[in-house]
Amino acid sequence: MSKKILIVAAHPDDEILGCGGAIIKHIKKRDIVNVVFLSDGESSRKSDNLKISERKKQAINCCKFLNTKKPFFFDFPDNKLDSIPLLNIIKKLEKIIKKLRPEIIYTHYFGDLNIDHQKTFEAVNVVCRPLKKNIVKSIFCFEILSSSEWQISNKKKFNPNYFINIDKEIKKKLSALKMYKNELKKYPHSRSLKGVNALSMYRGIQSGNKHAEAFYIARKIEK
Repeated sequence: MSKKILIVAAHPDDEILGCGGAIIKHIKKRDIVNVVFLSDGESSRKSDNLKISERKKQAINCCKFLNTKKPFFFDFPDNKLDSIPLLNIIKKLEKIIKKLRPEIIYTHYFGDLNIDHQKTFEAVNVVCRPLKKNIVKSIFCFEILSSSEWQISNKKKFNPNYFINIDKEIKKKLSALKMYKNELKKYPHSRSLKGVNALSMYRGIQSGNKHAEAFYIARKIEK
């Protein structure tokens, strides 16, 4: 029986960086995967509307490439989620979750350096309170290169406790990432294709695989 999966990402490209391999595996299993983006990912750079529109088109094309459902966009300003009343974010996210009724949510790690990542997790955590009527049973936090590993606080460091083998998915993950061409950096920047591949190999070494994605289990409820 197929499962309903929801990816809650702060910016377009976070879904691929954080759990692109997991998305591909879910699609192979015929699971239903939806993606929601909270921020436009561009406005903090003094980008014009054309750049914001281009980023959105890249996200739509990427979802088509992976065969997920058409993504949802909240269009909040980039790197300013802390300026938006949390209740506003929660209400919009709550509507999506009530509509889609996902069993599993993938989202950002609460200790990331990026403020949008932090607020995204905070909103997910509130909406998915473990109440009897809430269908969400698992929340997995992914890491984002150039945010998770740049957190210097030991108390907030990303320390994964769940790994997914992506030996057969890494090539397609990297191909999907290429669609966000303006977001890719040159090696040795961590957010380069080589950097993303290197992380997948490192997480693979940690878990006895060639390539893996790592997650922190924020919540997992078994019936």
